Amino acid sequence: MPLNPQQIKELEAYRGTNPIPADFDDFWLERMAEADDVALDYEIFPSGVPSFDTCDFLDLWFRGMGGARLYARYLRPCSPRPLPVVLRFHGYPGRTRSWLENASFAGMGFADVTMDNPGQGGRSEDVGGFAGTTVSGHLTAGLDGEPKDMYYVRLHQDIRILCRIVRELPGLDAGRVCVYGDSQGGGVGLATCALNPDLIGRAGILYPFLSDFREIWELGADQIAYEGIRYYSRWFDADGSHADDRFRQMGYVDTLSFAHLVRCPVLFGTGLADTVCPPLTQYAVYTALTCEKRHVLYPDFGHEEIQAFDDLLIDFFCSEEVDLSCRPSAL
Repeated sequence: MPLNPQQIKELEAYRGTNPIPADFDDFWLERMAEADDVALDYEIFPSGVPSFDTCDFLDLWFRGMGGARLYARYLRPCSPRPLPVVLRFHGYPGRTRSWLENASFAGMGFADVTMDNPGQGGRSEDVGGFAGTTVSGHLTAGLDGEPKDMYYVRLHQDIRILCRIVRELPGLDAGRVCVYGDSQGGGVGLATCALNPDLIGRAGILYPFLSDFREIWELGADQIAYEGIRYYSRWFDADGSHADDRFRQMGYVDTLSFAHLVRCPVLFGTGLADTVCPPLTQYAVYTALTCEKRHVLYPDFGHEEIQAFDDLLIDFFCSEEVDLSCRPSAL
């Protein structure tokens, strides 16, 4: 059932529940410095998909944190001019979308780079080494160790290395780099914007996962994508006595925590019938963004393909100028 205006106002007033660690900014400056100390080591090969006169379909392999061998699909349109770039991030769990789907960005004249997250069904290597449980997925991988050793901390460091590679790939315009991601890709995409502000020029973000962990737990919404929280709570903190410490540590990788660092314009989409990533948690992230932004609402859509949002990306990514402030919400 569509939300009424009063319910929308309540969503707009919400500021989030999960704590942001006091040393969050310094923590990530240190993590990015560690990633920058890793020597670039990458190779590019023709993929198994035939290239055409209009586009090359390439496999990009590179070394990430801990020497992990990581994989990204790289679509490069054939053009004599430097190409703008889309960094695309996939949902959870899964892998990069098909060559055909990613070719939509190539058809817009963009090079497309999309990485397989380690251990999520693709070709990227997960070297492991996380303290504590890994049976329920990646949300809590490393939660029993130091924050710097959590799964998503390492993932953001790997993405930093990939961003460094993108800067030096021939034929690309590092001054026109966009981010697109939905669900996990939306949360990872916003973190990429926050941690690489001098590279990312704009971002299309659809119903971001990894957002406002404690509120997810308190809403009882930790059953599908967020199920790792419930598993950890039941088996490793049954009486909830360590909940405050647990959610503070998860705050280092919470999309809500990254929002204040995002500087580029953001086109943000939410399906108001979303039961996987509740709209309340998405609103918390959107409200925390201090950049130029636009929130597009889809009352009858849940956690699913929203073609109308896809269509908005064409103008948002391709136009030379961005002015989101004067454009109203779809609701």
